[in-house]
Amino acid sequence: PPGDSYGVLPRPCRALVLLNPQSGSGRALHDFEAVVQPMLAEADIATTIFITERPHHAHEKVRDEDLSQWDTLVVMSGDGLLYEVVNGLMERPDWRDTMKKPLCILPGGSGNALAASINYYAGYDHVAKKKLLTNCTFILCKGLHTDMDLVSLSTASGKRLFSFLGFGWGFISDVDIDSEKYRWLGSARFTLGTLQCLAKLRVYQGRLSYLPASPEQGTSPAPRDPAVPVTNGQAGHVLLPAGKEAPSSLPADSLLVPLGQPVPAHWTVVPEEEFVLVYAIYQSHLGTNLLMAPAARLHDGCIHLFYMKAGISRLALLKLFLAMSRGTHLDLNCPHLCYVPVRAFRLEPHVAAGIMTVDGEALACESVQG
Repeated sequence: PPGDSYGVLPRPCRALVLLNPQSGSGRALHDFEAVVQPMLAEADIATTIFITERPHHAHEKVRDEDLSQWDTLVVMSGDGLLYEVVNGLMERPDWRDTMKKPLCILPGGSGNALAASINYYAGYDHVAKKKLLTNCTFILCKGLHTDMDLVSLSTASGKRLFSFLGFGWGFISDVDIDSEKYRWLGSARFTLGTLQCLAKLRVYQGRLSYLPASPEQGTSPAPRDPAVPVTNGQAGHVLLPAGKEAPSSLPADSLLVPLGQPVPAHWTVVPEEEFVLVYAIYQSHLGTNLLMAPAARLHDGCIHLFYMKAGISRLALLKLFLAMSRGTHLDLNCPHLCYVPVRAFRLEPHVAAGIMTVDGEALACESVQG
């Protein structure tokens, strides 16, 4: 997009391809050999293929391996494998340098939200399956790369996670996890899961708070972040204000106060406490056919927060999801669906009910902020 600054991969280029043969309907390796490999060979990109054999295999590989021999890391899978790779890289003592190495996503799963988002940002037509894979491989062959936002999430039990796609609770997360048993259906698993979750529509109780991306009209500007160290709930681990971290320490969450404390006074607390869903997304697409945040860009410094208040009918909810395939759900002006661009958020469930997801992977239900 205009205004972005790009880097370019060297020629010839050496790529480490992390591939999950089980992802999606199990065709990733076949598609890689049939579609991707011939294009990469022509573009002078030499590949080393690492086939994952178990969960966390890729996480350990990128955390422990000397990655200097490769110019780029390519993930051929669904979003879950990239989530593993990002968090493995962030556990390295040299994460600051390693995170500058370009990452590439090639859609090989049933949920290919980031690949669909990048296809959208690149201005290509909406496509799926082999066409989406071809488009994403073409982007890799061109070798242009730019920055992408990561969101730092902290949970009440002290976990620190890094997420590139979205955090969810309620309906969307239920569909994601409940439909796992239909993986063999490919992306149709989400359609079936949506219908099943509609049938048993649940309501979740909790408190949602956020720091708006722009000061809302009529309120005083947000105060500057105080330059005092805050502990983030981990014993003895002091976070310093941004820009003053120790060399290998993780980046400071300068907008957040510890989860045990109330949110700062300039945050907004949502008056409703009963939700059908909460979803904080930072890319445009939630799935190949779900354009959830049409305004999102790769690095807009923004979390696109959606929440749906209880009381919505099943029909209205279905209409919203059908409209979301074209990105026109906000035009329906549904009174139950709220959308606000934010810089930070906090979600505090009243009871540990339902599944939370980060980048499509399940998390235990507990208070979380990002």
